Formats: sequence, C-alpha cells, structure tokens
Amino acid sequence: MKLAKNAFTHALASKDRQLGLWITLCSNFVAEVTAHAGYDWALIDMEHSPNDYFSVLGQMQAFAASPTTAIVRVEWNDAVAVKRLLDLGAPGLLFPMIQSVEEAEAAVAATRYPPHGNRGVSGATRATKFGRVTDYVARVEDETTVLLQLETRAAIEQADAIAAVDGVHGIFFGPGDIAADIGQLGNPMDPEVWALIKPAAQKLIANGVPVGTLVLDPDFAAELLNEGFTFVACGTDASLLAKASDGLLAKVKGGFDEVRGVPP
Repeated sequence: MKLAKNAFTHALASKDRQLGLWITLCSNFVAEVTAHAGYDWALIDMEHSPNDYFSVLGQMQAFAASPTTAIVRVEWNDAVAVKRLLDLGAPGLLFPMIQSVEEAEAAVAATRYPPHGNRGVSGATRATKFGRVTDYVARVEDETTVLLQLETRAAIEQADAIAAVDGVHGIFFGPGDIAADIGQLGNPMDPEVWALIKPAAQKLIANGVPVGTLVLDPDFAAELLNEGFTFVACGTDASLLAKASDGLLAKVKGGFDEVRGVPP
C-alpha cells in the first residue's frame, strides 16, 4: 500500500487558490456536517478550542471520507505534540506564534525523521495504516504540509527569513494576535493591521511563497485570494452557528411582531 497524495500540499506548491474553514467545535459529528460542503481545506484547531487527541482523531476520520484536507493547528511548537498528531495521521500542521528562524527550524525538524529532524519512529500507527503503507518513511516529508503562523510585528519583520527555512510550505498571518501586538486588541480588521500584513504578504508572494490567513468577512476573503493569497479560511464553524442562530431568532421574532402584532 502506498502513501496517499496530499492534495493540499501540492495545491500550495502549484499556487492553486484554496478556500478553507476553521473547525473549533470539537465534534466529529459537526466535522462531518462541514466535511462535504466543498471546502478545499479545513483547520482543526487545538490552540484555541478544547480539542484533545481523541476529538481530533474523530474529526480527521470524518474529513477522511471527503475531498477536504483537514490539517491541525498544534497547541504549541512542541515536538512531542507534533509526533503524536503525525502518528495519528494528520496530513499537515499549522504552528502558532513562530517568532524566529530558530523556531521555524524547530517546527520543521519536529515533522522529520533523523537525520533531517527529531521525529520519533513508530511503525503500526494510523498514519501508516498500522504498518501497511510501505513507502511512508520515504514520502511523508514531501506530503505533510508545514505552515507557520506569524502573529506579531517582530515576526512579520522576519517573514522572508522564516519562509526560507527548508520544509516550510506556507506562511499564515494571524490578524487577531497581530492586532493585539500593535495596540488594536479586538480589531483584526483594522486598516493598521492589514497595512502591516499586506506588504509582507505581497513580498512573500513575489518570492513564490504561499501565504494564507483567516478572516470572517467573505468579501475580504475573496479580495485576499484575488490579490495573490493562496490559502484563506473564510469562517469558523462556531461563528457560523452563532450567527445563523442569532439571525434566525431575530428574523422570526421580527416577522411574528409584524404579522400578529402584540396581544392586547
């Protein structure tokens, strides 16, 4: 049995635009609801959600039956966490809060076996279909997506050097934390935030580096993709549920008052 091709990794290499969805509700059932919507990629979040390894496993199993590639945002740039997620079969990882070339190198090293890294070796894992994938060791480094998240002004100033680390497939800008870092806490769409992100992103794009982000404004998501961003997530499962719930309630309440009036 051969290792399956990671469509997302190869799409990034080809600069094919990839539209994504953030997954935070920690439910394999909810993941299955979203898995067949048609997104190119999904991000199962361990940093800002109560996900654990078992809940991530269930969600990856739900996405495995769909054409959507589900990658995982690891809790931290930690080699042990990376090892466990890769053994579970995560096809790609997003590393939060990368601040330097050294941290970028450590992230990549955690995804690679010696002599190119420090990933521990285990044979009968879900990633190898319990020992049945015969070319796993030879090909996994080429197929596993490695994305690094820049979340401060200092990190953005080093974006070129961080992106140049061998094994990095893309740079992800985190507007929420960037906003906080520059004194705009709670305002990820502030023009000052994007005045910092966009020039750095365009420089990376010009150098052939895929760049991505998460925004909750669908028009702005399309704008970024039109400007050369390769992978953009345009919403989260939690925000979609919250907005739909609020909108439905408001619509029905408004219609009820208009049609029936207020009883005397």
